[in-house]
Amino acid sequence: MDKLKILFLCTGNSCRSQMAEGWTRHLKEDFIDVYSAGIDPQGIDPHAVTVMAEAGVDITDGKAQHLNKFKNKPFDYVITVCGHAHETCPRFPGGSKIIHVGFDDPPEMAKQYETREEKLDCYRKIRDEIKAYILTLPCSLNIFHR
Repeated sequence: MDKLKILFLCTGNSCRSQMAEGWTRHLKEDFIDVYSAGIDPQGIDPHAVTVMAEAGVDITDGKAQHLNKFKNKPFDYVITVCGHAHETCPRFPGGSKIIHVGFDDPPEMAKQYETREEKLDCYRKIRDEIKAYILTLPCSLNIFHR
């Protein structure tokens, strides 16, 4: 059976899409060939690396990549994880299904807090929400996103 090809897309490819790619590689590598990219790549967020490592997932080798790198690659699904990426997502070849599964922005959430631990808690919350979503794959794609 061929693996599903999925691209997680966000604005900076620094946090949410990297977490989604990391969780997918960690939990679903037998079923899913996964990538991530950004509309305006910014580099990996160190807090995302920290909280993923706490959960046993290493994303230190992740690279923030521009979605143009993948413009000619056929995907089964392109999953946007932030509103801006969803609004500006281009078409992909081969009839890729584009779906939106939005998550709050941890760096934005963390701005209201002073301590490092409080800021990391914002990232942990989204990390856990993303994991819960990844655990539903690939079944949820067939059920909810036809």
